[in-house]
Amino acid sequence: MSDMMERIEKAADAIKAHGDETPRVGVILGTGLGALAEDIENSTSIPFEEIPGFPSTTLAGHAGQVTLGRIAGVSIITFEGRYHAYEGHSVETITLPVRLAKALGAEILVVSNAAGCLNPQWARGDLMIIEDQINMMGINPLIGPNDDRLGPRFPDMCAPYDPELLSLAQEIAIKEGIKAHRGVYLAVTGPNLETRAEYRFMRMIGADAVGMSTVPEVIAAVHAGLRVLGVSIMTDLCLPDALGPANIEEIIAVANAAGPKMTAIVREVIRRA
Repeated sequence: MSDMMERIEKAADAIKAHGDETPRVGVILGTGLGALAEDIENSTSIPFEEIPGFPSTTLAGHAGQVTLGRIAGVSIITFEGRYHAYEGHSVETITLPVRLAKALGAEILVVSNAAGCLNPQWARGDLMIIEDQINMMGINPLIGPNDDRLGPRFPDMCAPYDPELLSLAQEIAIKEGIKAHRGVYLAVTGPNLETRAEYRFMRMIGADAVGMSTVPEVIAAVHAGLRVLGVSIMTDLCLPDALGPANIEEIIAVANAAGPKMTAIVREVIRRA
């Protein structure tokens, strides 16, 4: 048995001890989706520390727990808090929630994040429904011997984000009057923000937004055969010719203000998917 499979099975056993309902949707509650946890009915929460292989979270605002329950009648599992490479976590740990959701029976994965906006036609507080991604993190969860029980050796990434979920999310956004673009998310390890030259290069190669998460999780999800929906909040403008020092307090305020819009879209996608 591979070390990753053993970690997954031990974590799954710990979750199943709290209930045997099969979740249809897994949700990584990144920036903007924290309020979704308040909508979960008949919920059961398990601290990360009680799940084998799950380290404690180090970031403020991350509850650090797995919650089981239902939203709009759909069985879900949520991970309130995610692991980042810049915290020193391995790529195996970063993607463990994705693998666990799949092992428990999930068919869909929803991920969210805060991102710097590279597209000059967009504004702070806009949402971006992710339609593609660029990996500039220098890490990949699939490096090493492949365990065929987890997925194929060479998973195809021609459509990492599910086209039907993309269209559904955009339809919901239009109906609700929420400004939500479709675009490309580029991931770096962080934790420093980028230079003018780096922002200029990222825009040149086709990125609309840049962040420090999501891409390893989505690679693992595609490997596992999960359908993926990803949504980003544009929290700051990363325009190289008009760049000033980032204000972290302002970035957090923009993310908090846009969170309800993201939650509204994801809640309805879960109901209708």
